[in-house]
Amino acid sequence: MPRSSGAGYGCPSRDPSMPDSREGLAESRHDKVETTQESLKTSSQTDGQTLSKESLSHALELSAPEKVKDGQLESPEEALWTTRADGCVRLRIDPSCPQLPYTVHQMFYEALDKYGNLSALGFKRQDKWEHISYSQYYLLARRAAKGFLKLGLERVHSVAILGFNSPEWFFSAVGTVFAGGIVTGIYTTSSPEACQYIAHDCRANVIMVDTQKQLEKILKIWKHLPHLKAVVIYKDPPLRKMANVYTMEEFMELGNEVPEEALDSVIHAQHPNQCCVLVYTSGTTGTPKGVMLSQDNITWTARYGSQAGDIQPAEVQQEVVVSYLPLSHIAAQIYDLWTGIQWGAQVCFAEPDALKGSLVNTLREVEPTSHMGVPRVWEKIMERIQQVATQSGFIRRKMLLWAMSVTLEQNLTCPGSDLKPFTTRLADYLVLAKVRQALGFAKCQKSFYGAAPMTAETQHFFLGLNIRLYAGYGLSETSGPHFMSSPYNYRLYSSGKVVPGCLVKLVNQDAEGIGEICLWGRTIFMGYLNMEDKTREAIDEDGWLHTGDAGRLDDDGFLYITGRLKELIITAGGENVPPVPIEEAVKMELPIISNAMLIGDQRKFLSMLLTLKCTLDPDTSDPMDNLTEQAVEFCQRVGSRATTVSEIVGKKDEAVYQAIEEGIRRVNTNAAARPYHIQKWAILERDFSISGGELGPTMKLKRLTVLEKYKEIIDSFYQDQNM
Repeated sequence: MPRSSGAGYGCPSRDPSMPDSREGLAESRHDKVETTQESLKTSSQTDGQTLSKESLSHALELSAPEKVKDGQLESPEEALWTTRADGCVRLRIDPSCPQLPYTVHQMFYEALDKYGNLSALGFKRQDKWEHISYSQYYLLARRAAKGFLKLGLERVHSVAILGFNSPEWFFSAVGTVFAGGIVTGIYTTSSPEACQYIAHDCRANVIMVDTQKQLEKILKIWKHLPHLKAVVIYKDPPLRKMANVYTMEEFMELGNEVPEEALDSVIHAQHPNQCCVLVYTSGTTGTPKGVMLSQDNITWTARYGSQAGDIQPAEVQQEVVVSYLPLSHIAAQIYDLWTGIQWGAQVCFAEPDALKGSLVNTLREVEPTSHMGVPRVWEKIMERIQQVATQSGFIRRKMLLWAMSVTLEQNLTCPGSDLKPFTTRLADYLVLAKVRQALGFAKCQKSFYGAAPMTAETQHFFLGLNIRLYAGYGLSETSGPHFMSSPYNYRLYSSGKVVPGCLVKLVNQDAEGIGEICLWGRTIFMGYLNMEDKTREAIDEDGWLHTGDAGRLDDDGFLYITGRLKELIITAGGENVPPVPIEEAVKMELPIISNAMLIGDQRKFLSMLLTLKCTLDPDTSDPMDNLTEQAVEFCQRVGSRATTVSEIVGKKDEAVYQAIEEGIRRVNTNAAARPYHIQKWAILERDFSISGGELGPTMKLKRLTVLEKYKEIIDSFYQDQNM
């Protein structure tokens, strides 16, 4: 295994390319230009101008990659990590992953040869779906790249993108890489201060925003951003003319002033082991860190990570996906943007209010072949179905419960069997197929989740609908997936198997085989931007990434995550208590509970904060006072008439409190030992939320924030320490 420590700054003298020769590619492109002439006459959504046959032909002649000379980079002395934006790294190429490294442009160029005519991006304009072909997409990315060069984008400086998923997000991102810059996504929910931190840290020369609201954030902080030269607004027109603020049309027009040859000289100078993407961690454990991803990180993971999830190339079946999760998060970016280019997928963009209710409408219209959601998205779909079922007639509701019951039993007892009993097939035909169609999943063959743990309740619910949820495991620091599940690699509750070509080991294992998960391979990031100490903490001298996650591997290589090492509770008595299994057990036992957080680090006993399932504001997604249908049902079962959180918490509803106490006793009964018992608990007046600060952008629990915010309640648990 390669050994290295310290930062490496040297760059290779030549760029390994794909094995196609320049001449062969260029010749095949000229043939394809003839067939795409009609699609290229379609006006671009951004510039209103025709993308001509000649412009594509000229761009392709200039940008054809040179013939491969060899598959290895020339500088073996380079380190496996760096903290500099202009640094290069030695790629983790060994017999387990010998594939040739290549750049983002080479990946797109190869895709263009195969998929130029196919629809790449779908978007809705005036209630009508429109599409951009791969040939058009490529030209738009080139024009954006030239626009960035004209605005003064410097090499290894960033273009920050602050906006909801859209074609403009995609071709701006690709154009940034073509122009030698670094793509940096910023969450749309970020405060001006958070935007300032990221834009300053990544040295953004240009910031792309979609709306006036986002523009206002940047205008507030511009004076603190010495590297910022221009802002481009691509959805709303600016309210007034401002210096160095451009509309998308003006920006794309600027690119016409830059010769194609100038862009191609920038493209040909790029190397697979250079940084092209920055993903900022959500800051749940401190200051956000800029995760530097190389071109090889992106292109290798887009190809081999997606293959492990059984994503199909368009030659076999064009995958159709809906893009709606934040592209500033690695999961959505690698799945929607980069994997889409690799395999010629059609990516359709949801409306900005997707997570407030419109996502299902988009899914119905698009009918994706694969779909990814964080656990909270799947939970919201589950809650919506439960709500509709509650409001349905007696017979329809009983039919759904029967169909889900027989299907769940079949999927739990014979998970790998294609031979379904007659009753299971009947249930699917009469009931479940219609439910899946109503959700927009009639053609969906693969449903994925990641970024956070999923409850057994949610997994069982979807198994009852005959929808397997395939888990992936990875981090921003692994370019997304390092483990994947698929129709051929599935085990309930596991995160799948390691992506072929990647490695895993568990260190400091306990008696049950649980240890820290350490990873190695082409997915591993370059380093944290400007953070040498943090990078040294994460990557050891042999190049292994220490994830800080605890887990175990079964005999067949399936990974099971048991929690975060930093989240491990060490009681005053020295007991090590992983909180997640206990929290999940409480939520499974008590369907009225939305969030449960275990407390007890350096304390004499365990306690817990609970929140109740409530409806969300349709405009802000903030938790409201009204209970969900499922929560109301729970109340009725235990003898309470409560319909709001305030009724239960304000009046300490005796029936509900007693039912929760009994549920926690049952969880305690199943605990391994007394130190694992929950001895005190409290229900909070408001569910956790992003706006409340308890959840991060991907709905991860920010434990330190919760501990600080509810300190008085927590301290009250331990005022009498005689227990």
